[in-house]
Amino acid sequence: MEIVIVLVILALMGGAFFALLKGSMKLGFKLLLNSILGFVILWFVNFFGSIIGIHIGMNWVNALIVGLFGMPGVGLLLILQWIFKS
Repeated sequence: MEIVIVLVILALMGGAFFALLKGSMKLGFKLLLNSILGFVILWFVNFFGSIIGIHIGMNWVNALIVGLFGMPGVGLLLILQWIFKS
């Protein structure tokens, strides 16, 4: 009987733990998805930008910036590249 009580308590604690992490796991998944989308956008910018000489490095930091800020993030990276290249 004691084992059943311990298992029920552990199950309740595990459920509470996952309920608390649900928000942060959702945020982490959204951040990962946006970073992947950022890589795709960076790839398109590099593919079509090669025609006019635009190139942004493909790394996790740039993908995270583009994933968080969207197209303004691409603009930010282009401006930063222009500032530090000059």
